Amino acid sequence: MNKKITAALLAATLTITALAGCNDVSQNTSSNNNDNSTSNSTTSNSLEKTSFNLGHLNSTAHLLGFVAKEEGYFEEEGLDVTLTLFSSAAELATGLESDKLDVAFIGSVPSITFQSKGHDLTIFGGAMTNGHGYVIKPEYVEGLSEWDVSILKGRNVASVKNSVQDAELQILLKDKGIEIGEGKDKVNIVYFDSQKDAYNAIQNDSIDAVSAYSPYTSLAESQGYKIVYRCSEEPLLENQPCCRQVAATESLKKYPNSYQAFERALIKAYKFTQENKEQTVKDVKKYIDIEEDLINTEIYGGYGTSVPDPDKQGTVELKKSIVELGYTEDYDIDKLYNTDVYKDALESLIKENPDDKIYEELKKHFDEFE
Repeated sequence: MNKKITAALLAATLTITALAGCNDVSQNTSSNNNDNSTSNSTTSNSLEKTSFNLGHLNSTAHLLGFVAKEEGYFEEEGLDVTLTLFSSAAELATGLESDKLDVAFIGSVPSITFQSKGHDLTIFGGAMTNGHGYVIKPEYVEGLSEWDVSILKGRNVASVKNSVQDAELQILLKDKGIEIGEGKDKVNIVYFDSQKDAYNAIQNDSIDAVSAYSPYTSLAESQGYKIVYRCSEEPLLENQPCCRQVAATESLKKYPNSYQAFERALIKAYKFTQENKEQTVKDVKKYIDIEEDLINTEIYGGYGTSVPDPDKQGTVELKKSIVELGYTEDYDIDKLYNTDVYKDALESLIKENPDDKIYEELKKHFDEFE
């Protein structure tokens, strides 16, 4: 719990820092964030590989990749990065293992389960914290002023197996003593292959509620559905690490300078998101084509944060929770968790920008929660 409180304070501190020192948010140049590191201390000549393929989902949570691409940070670091949309964590993992992808943004729960099943995939950074929830058809809460996860009893709930949102629901149900299955006092979970498929299923009469990650929660609310809960507002789930930066373990060993350059670009992108909110929303819209006000809500509404920190302690705690839940088998996660890439990338940026407050706050958090 101390970690959760501290993480929340970090987010607040970073936001205040950004607001205090931000530029005109309507500007759109890769240098308007006052970052003096226009070239990598590890120059493009020393990069083992310059062509990178990044896999992502249809989620505003993956904005660090979008911003790094649109604002030219990958190019600054000597990388030619291609972003490719995938529909599920399983597809992303396959892309890594077949060498079609160099990096993938994969949810923390599937990352853990893949590792526990012997997949040689290493987590080396973060992409999102929180950002999930569940929504329900409005007729089931009609006349009610408030409700919690118990409202799902007796309902058919669409979700995605081996996902953060599914694990979080099971954690909440277990805490309430609610069983999973068919019956008026149970919650019947109906699994789909992707979040998009699960979300579309709520249009069917047989589905009463559905899981959601950003931006589906805000999108659903705009379409008249009611929010059962957002994980950021649940004490048991607050500051839950979600999407991680994942790569094939062998690739991280083979191309260390290239992955550090990639990480530097994401850290620069994070700084940009804190100082240039309006342009960040526009950058994200190029990849997630929904209304800008919905994108803004998902990014800056306090329901989730996109930070590149690997958040190892938080992920290890999550692993313990889902092992206790019976969601996956226990294993030694330390062998498949690399925090050096982020540490070295951040330290190199701080060396180039010693007075940067955002980088310094990131370092304080990393030093405490590595």
